[in-house]
Amino acid sequence: MRILWFLLLFLCEARSQGVSRPNFVLLVADDLGIGDPGCYGNKTLRTPGMDRLAQEGVKLTQHLAASPLCTPSRAAFMTGRYPVRSGMASAARVGVFIFSACSGGLPTSEVTFAKLLKNQGYSTALIGKWHLGNNCHNNADFCHHPLSHGFGYFYGLLGTNMRDCKPGDGTVFIGGIRVLAYTPLKVITITLLTLVALKHLGLLDVPPAVFFCLLFLAALILGLLLAFLHYFRPLNCFLIRDHEITQQPMSYDNLTQRLTRDAASFIRRNVDTPFLLVLSYLHVHTALYSSEEFAGKSKHGTYGDAVEEMDWSIGQILNVLDELRLSNNTLVYFTSDHGAHVEELNSKGEVHGGSNGIYKGGKSNNWEGGIRIPGIFRWPGVLQAGLEIDEPTSNMDVFPTVVKLAGSPLPEDRVIDGRDLMPLLQGRSQRSDHEFLFHYCNVYLNAVRWHPQNSSSIWKAFFFTPKFTPEGANGCFSTHLCFCYGQYITHHDPPLLFDISKDPRERNPLSPRTEPRFREIVATMQQAADLHTRALQAVPNQLSLGNILWKPWLQMCCSSSGLSCQCDREAQDERETL
Repeated sequence: MRILWFLLLFLCEARSQGVSRPNFVLLVADDLGIGDPGCYGNKTLRTPGMDRLAQEGVKLTQHLAASPLCTPSRAAFMTGRYPVRSGMASAARVGVFIFSACSGGLPTSEVTFAKLLKNQGYSTALIGKWHLGNNCHNNADFCHHPLSHGFGYFYGLLGTNMRDCKPGDGTVFIGGIRVLAYTPLKVITITLLTLVALKHLGLLDVPPAVFFCLLFLAALILGLLLAFLHYFRPLNCFLIRDHEITQQPMSYDNLTQRLTRDAASFIRRNVDTPFLLVLSYLHVHTALYSSEEFAGKSKHGTYGDAVEEMDWSIGQILNVLDELRLSNNTLVYFTSDHGAHVEELNSKGEVHGGSNGIYKGGKSNNWEGGIRIPGIFRWPGVLQAGLEIDEPTSNMDVFPTVVKLAGSPLPEDRVIDGRDLMPLLQGRSQRSDHEFLFHYCNVYLNAVRWHPQNSSSIWKAFFFTPKFTPEGANGCFSTHLCFCYGQYITHHDPPLLFDISKDPRERNPLSPRTEPRFREIVATMQQAADLHTRALQAVPNQLSLGNILWKPWLQMCCSSSGLSCQCDREAQDERETL
């Protein structure tokens, strides 16, 4: 009996240790709307991988991005903190990193969950999109690189997927080109024609030097424009493994298959080691792409093809976990960095953005469509299969959840805004630990969400809202994205108040006439916002103009022949393997 007793104690202890130190597979889509997966109500897109996760795990229906833009949302996800705390929120129009050779990025002082897990003996990898910076002072210091933030292995794209990365897919810089090139060239052309006419009529004696200067200026502007369009792709759209460029510019041929294969290989290498894998998809941000196997197969055009290819990849990762008998000791999480980009149309007018379901707005604004994202956790034997939770949660919550499960203490020298989700996911708690959540549009506090204790109401108060264009549209189509200040917004005093629990579409703002406690509710939310903002500490802005501009001395290039930067070591390695 004594031997049996000790054996039972040993098994219980082993099971306890196994539960406390699982593997982690975190799957992050780019620009995927909450209305895209079948498990969130889509009837025409085929997403068996996502649907399987929801059937075998816990689905969050009020999971929220800490920001409606890529860079700040990903910074919040990695650190468990509002991006304004780390300087990863812009005060200007550009709210993300565009150039690979910019000096801004996730500060080295920030602590990611990858860094804490690596300290606990985990093997850590990020595969896919990073979008949180690279270098600071030269092209090889890698101060913002994933390997400097706790990841032991990286393969993917340091920046972001863009239309300019794919030949023939157009450019995202059309607004800037119009201001900096088209308009000046138009003015120069009109000036030249006017001067020629005046000279021809004998009304004005124009020296030849004036014509020369104007022609030279026009040639210079045109030359710079052509150089920018030619060199942007190789200088910014390249794949890198750890610190070495493997493909410049990157090829979209079987790109998802390559990322998936690399992720599967990482899992296979770490069967006997606790691991953290962040598989950060380039799908479904434009430029849209898919392999021959998926192209033209969905009911939603190019966008649907990309969604279904990403879902295939999710299924492949789940199959590898099953094959290696790791599923029961692996917490799998699936999400998107923010809502779908509803204004995303190609030059032919085809919709290249996703669906935010019933929710208003989308990427770049804090209407529910911009921040309400898929959130699925699966851990067989630990989390109840098929459970659905409608409590407010945040992508910042992944940080404390993962860190605590890995056996690491949370940092005590900084504010962690995320909350451990395990009590909620396991049913030990019925309410979110977030009484208040703060919704930022870049660096500006845009809205506050309040879930009072002992109440089913979820109040949301907007201090300002974006001006949708054209009037009546569901987005800012004239500017391609919504902006956060000046002429692009409408201020609200008192704040625009909604009860999200009753009006998730945000169609019916409340007033003192329709809500007797209106002033009390708004005052409580304003007080919470004031306490929150007063506690913020000033930090360097990583998205300032000086930090987001291209700096030639930070540029990575796989060849030494000027700015040509052409190499394909992936194709070479594949030929050598064959």
